[in-house]
Amino acid sequence: MTLSPTPRTRLGREKQRAVFDRAELHAVLDAGLVCHLGVIVDGCPMVVPTGYGRVGETLYVHGSTGARSLRAAAGGSVCVTVTHLDGMVLARSVFNHSVNYRSAMVYGTARLVEDPEEKLAGLRALTEQLAPGQWDYARRPNRKELAATALLALPLDEASVKVRQGPPEDEPEDYALPVWSGVLPLVTRWGAPEPDPLLEHAAQVPPHIAGRA
Repeated sequence: MTLSPTPRTRLGREKQRAVFDRAELHAVLDAGLVCHLGVIVDGCPMVVPTGYGRVGETLYVHGSTGARSLRAAAGGSVCVTVTHLDGMVLARSVFNHSVNYRSAMVYGTARLVEDPEEKLAGLRALTEQLAPGQWDYARRPNRKELAATALLALPLDEASVKVRQGPPEDEPEDYALPVWSGVLPLVTRWGAPEPDPLLEHAAQVPPHIAGRA
């Protein structure tokens, strides 16, 4: 279960940061909340942030059926990226400043999902990616809502993973400089749930949401 580099996914620089374990690709994707969909629209590049979900070796992204980006992506070549910023790497020289990160890049031909069962499964994956447990808790999309939603499927056949972790890497002569260097970790956490002001019922925050705060 390894990633096989292609001309598009083979790293040109910092090759030591490449990760070829497919399980690491899954881990980077599963830990994210938003991806960026890159597509050519009317001859111009467009990069769109959107929600996504993974089922096995397929990545699903969605949007309105009227979205130009999704219409252009269906049946076309696209690139999807997911990045996690884990910390700022502060070196003794500005040139050697960096970031600790985990990133995944997926290339492929996007397929418009038309099968009703697969569409529901893909939308469930999208929902659970953002809020695990919410698909079985909230009302599911009705026929009209499903008709207004476009879902694209992208195979994970052509992908790359790049990771940078650890302390700064300075020039040998710079280690003697009286300059602090190290890593400033970045931690993201959920805040306390904020109820909708229009709640008409005294509904308690469900455990799958309260447990994330």
